[in-house]
Amino acid sequence: MPVAANNNKDKKKAPMRSALGRGLDALIPRGGDSGTDALHAAPAEGTAGSIFEVPLSQIEANPFQPRTTFDQEALEELADSIRAQGIIQPITVRRLNEGTYQLISGERRFRASQLVGLARIPAYVRTANDEQMLEMAIIENIQRENLNPIEEALGYKRLMDECSLTLEKVGEKVGKKRPTINNYLRLLKLPPEIQASLRDGRLSMGHARALITIDNPLQQLAIYAQVMQDGLSVRATEELVRAVGSPKAKAPVSDKPEPTAYELQAREMERSLGKKFDTRVKIDTGKDGSGEIRFRFFNGDDLNRLLEILG
Repeated sequence: MPVAANNNKDKKKAPMRSALGRGLDALIPRGGDSGTDALHAAPAEGTAGSIFEVPLSQIEANPFQPRTTFDQEALEELADSIRAQGIIQPITVRRLNEGTYQLISGERRFRASQLVGLARIPAYVRTANDEQMLEMAIIENIQRENLNPIEEALGYKRLMDECSLTLEKVGEKVGKKRPTINNYLRLLKLPPEIQASLRDGRLSMGHARALITIDNPLQQLAIYAQVMQDGLSVRATEELVRAVGSPKAKAPVSDKPEPTAYELQAREMERSLGKKFDTRVKIDTGKDGSGEIRFRFFNGDDLNRLLEILG
């Protein structure tokens, strides 16, 4: 009979193990009834950094969350994974007061756990001020989630404006190069109509990178309208932008000498190289046969592309 009682006791504990996931059993105390009671008890003030099962009802949303929209289908898929595998990675919260916590990172896991109907969720409890909250939330989302480009750009801007970080520091914290961060920030200078289209996924980041090389907002909107109407590819958009940005050909001067065979060969080579590198190439020739080749690039990413081709 005592054996049967122990088996029943084990069966009662099984759902909790399933909800947490096997990996967390090694991190959260499991010593018996007293260990379970300690686990469910509210953590003391000095225990920040440990993992606890926090009631979902005691967790407030993060006001600094850079993501404004969540894909419902993706949340349902994550909820299914939690039902099958449990919570693999704890969320991170900060303690506000007795019985109240605020989410720092892991909002998708938090929302999916609500869909599953979990009462509690494993969480790291940290101590953080508002500036640290903002910094951690943005960095966690940029590194783990597919923010749309406008949300990501706004996140970088908030890091700079509200956390007083330089462009270099932002790059260091999120693991991206300065030109990449700068390209995202430049998106915020596009007309609102184009930003909305980029935010909603109707315009790609590649199209936007081409448009930001134009300074005139009216020209940006005109090209954007043509892109949307004709369904232009990124490459076609870049060609259109280059055509708009290049100066008109001057009228030929009557006394201009006919080009030499060497100059004609250079012009043909310009066309050939331009097609190969997908950019404008200029070859300047001297009378003694010397000269130089110039490749045009429009931003840091375009330069890196050319350097990769050149090896």
